[in-house]
Amino acid sequence: MANTYTQLYLQFVFAVRGRENLIKESFREELEKIMCGVINRHECKTYAIYCNPDHTHIFVGMNPNISPSKLIGQVKSASSKWMNDKLIFCKIFNWQKGFGAFTYSKSHIDKVVKYVLNQPIHHRKKTFKDEYLLILQKFGVDYDPKYVFEWYE
Repeated sequence: MANTYTQLYLQFVFAVRGRENLIKESFREELEKIMCGVINRHECKTYAIYCNPDHTHIFVGMNPNISPSKLIGQVKSASSKWMNDKLIFCKIFNWQKGFGAFTYSKSHIDKVVKYVLNQPIHHRKKTFKDEYLLILQKFGVDYDPKYVFEWYE
């Protein structure tokens, strides 16, 4: 749309259904490329992505012509299809329903990029559950713990 100017930065967080450790290092980068391709097709910019074994973080500069829900829905759909077409699992791969989306200002880009790319180091000290609940609290997001992903310990 002409004369539309935006600066929209979102970090998305979403988990593998059942929080199973299904994303293996052997194909992690290829999976991330699939996701980035979807993001690029919607004229959004991927600043950082990291697929942990049981969850994913993506930091994106958003195009205002697509909603966060539609973008991440298409990322999850395409990546699930790729996982099920290319990889052998005992059952069908799916992402859990829902996602987290958190906004940042331009001045935070470098910090968020480092945070996303340093996920393996970060998770040596903090579990995904602790991390996610802390993000929700930090951003002042009201939530019902029984609906925040499926936590399996």
